[in-house]
Amino acid sequence: MKIAIFPGCVGATEQYACEMSVRQVLPELGVELVDIPGFTCCGWPLQNVGTVGWMYLAVRNMALAAKENVGMLTLCNVCNRMFHEALDTMSKNGELRETIGALLREEGLELNGQVKVIHPLELFYDEIGVDRIKQGVKKPLTDLKLAAHTGCQAIRPRKLRTIDDSEYPQKLMKLIEALGAKSPHYPERLDCCGAYLFYTRRDASLTLAGEKLDAVQARGFDGLVTICSSGHRMFDGKQDSAATTVGKTISLPVVYYTQLLGLALGIDPNKLGFQLNRSPVKTLLEKIG
Repeated sequence: MKIAIFPGCVGATEQYACEMSVRQVLPELGVELVDIPGFTCCGWPLQNVGTVGWMYLAVRNMALAAKENVGMLTLCNVCNRMFHEALDTMSKNGELRETIGALLREEGLELNGQVKVIHPLELFYDEIGVDRIKQGVKKPLTDLKLAAHTGCQAIRPRKLRTIDDSEYPQKLMKLIEALGAKSPHYPERLDCCGAYLFYTRRDASLTLAGEKLDAVQARGFDGLVTICSSGHRMFDGKQDSAATTVGKTISLPVVYYTQLLGLALGIDPNKLGFQLNRSPVKTLLEKIG
């Protein structure tokens, strides 16, 4: 399998551990990574400014991948939704499709058909599979109880497309359990990380993040596992601010699933970017040994 990584703005400018860990684990699981020059923003910041602007950005990225005849692995739930929303919108609006097509042709690009845009959960759970991951585990993560955070925009809106069940997502839980850890259901599992509100309602955004972190900590989890760079940014990078906002003391390790997978595959933690995490991941690493 060949696939191109689309890091998104957050992954490319801040959440380096996300891409680092993805680049370490996928070759171990038989996936060849392809780098595509020219990837830009997914278009989300322009969605409320103008349809042609955000659509062009989204479709142009997919056209670059189509030119290389590879699919795109998105490292952010928002980016994944934007690409699928763009494809859905173009399929229903011929005039818009022609406008975007004309802009692409100015760059010598085109998008014939639908390029495969894949979410990490789809890649690990549906394409690679739980059994293949279990076979690669060299260091089982036993005696750990880890909370799964799938993220809102991976499972909503239902009318567009969902990566997992919108009411009871299980894929990330099962992928964590494939590494030997426990990942039970918890009532706050569907609660939002607050990332979508951060640029307009900072305190509301941090309140959402802080309340979820506090709930996970109170339920005795050893850590929280994310699959999206935007969600990780809230729970890991902004954990101290979120704790202050909700008036709680929070000290909860937050890791990417790909970091956790890398540990189970026997990869050096520094190659997985653990030194870049801002939450207390050292306590989790000590439990793993």
